[in-house]
Amino acid sequence: MVQIDITQLLSECNEWREHLRRYKEEISGFQNQLREIAGKSLDKEQLQRLEHFHNQFHIQLINIHDLKQAIKSHDRKMQFEKSAFNGYVNEESLLRHESLLDQFKTLEHTLQDLREEFEEFLKIV
Repeated sequence: MVQIDITQLLSECNEWREHLRRYKEEISGFQNQLREIAGKSLDKEQLQRLEHFHNQFHIQLINIHDLKQAIKSHDRKMQFEKSAFNGYVNEESLLRHESLLDQFKTLEHTLQDLREEFEEFLKIV
């Protein structure tokens, strides 16, 4: 067991989930914009990019959901450890927390890149 401030780790989990909720809402808004664009007259390249974004938004919503569930599960385990082990966290839980942070940062970077790419696409359609 490692003496760690579990409260801070739990707070980080909540913060990550809140960010993921906002990303999910943002992508839903992008999907609505995509539907509007699909009703326009588009050339072949624009149609291909439209399909690309449709696929990417779907994939990223799945990634958001999966990461959110993993964080929620991790949060529950740490809540248990907090009460069961007098505030101590299992070394495995600490490693899992670091892994989830890495996954969150990677997904966040991917979503930011996708947002920028989509905003550029919106300028040309």
